[in-house]
Amino acid sequence: MPGHRRLTTTLRSQSTEVCVGGEGPTVIIGERLNPTGRRLLARALREGRLEPFLEEARLQVEAGAAVLDVNVGAPGLDQVEWLPRMVEAIQHSVDVPLCLDSSDPEALAAALRVYRGKALLNSTTAEPAMLDRLVPLAREYGAALVGLLTDERGIPSTVGQRLQLAARLVARAEREGLPLEDLVLDPVVLAVATDAASATVTLETTARVVAEYGLNVTLGASNVSFGLPNRADLNAAFLVLAVAKGASCPIADPTDPQVRRAILAADLLRGVDAYAMRWIRDHRRQQTRSSPSG
Repeated sequence: MPGHRRLTTTLRSQSTEVCVGGEGPTVIIGERLNPTGRRLLARALREGRLEPFLEEARLQVEAGAAVLDVNVGAPGLDQVEWLPRMVEAIQHSVDVPLCLDSSDPEALAAALRVYRGKALLNSTTAEPAMLDRLVPLAREYGAALVGLLTDERGIPSTVGQRLQLAARLVARAEREGLPLEDLVLDPVVLAVATDAASATVTLETTARVVAEYGLNVTLGASNVSFGLPNRADLNAAFLVLAVAKGASCPIADPTDPQVRRAILAADLLRGVDAYAMRWIRDHRRQQTRSSPSG
């Protein structure tokens, strides 16, 4: 097992390479290109207007997202048609790697055919039927693949059960020739409003995955605060804990200053921001943007 070293997952756009893990800083995967729960984006998508998505893409990259999650899962929309259309449009607007986010393998395949670079596929589960589709797809296109620690029985409630699914995903990747550095695990974030212990299970699973396999870990950070007030405070606190446990590429909102600064602070305090340069650069950028002349 490669658990004694942290693997590096490399993602690429047409001309930008992003390295996740290793000894590098936390990579923010911008979450805002998603119409779920966002009526204006969903409406724009149904009307065929992509500019609101392209503006969101630009804002997230300016705020520090190194990768963008792209989701077109609006009700009644044909993802096989729209995910590649969105990918092509975003590639002409910003030059960062993309995380192709769909539960439809056909939509992911269609998007991969137009993607220029090395994408991250979001996602498979440990269900055999999903693995049968997604592992060969990732291998065929040279993409990295997110593996959710859930299966046909649902989301396990214990760390041990989630680690069993991690072992299943690792074994399948090894058997089918998908490099382990191209397998990114998602330990699943649930709302603490309905289960106060759920965050602890996710955080401990993260630490164990990193220790035992050296794999990179992503997670949908904002899920933790669903249904509660002051969500940005909770999201920021959770991200600090998750980064400390080894989460290397959380899906989060970089345009939220609390969230962005929490990740930057965690990196600085764990020693991967030499001379505090990223922390200082972000501070100066915000000062420039808020000044009357800026």
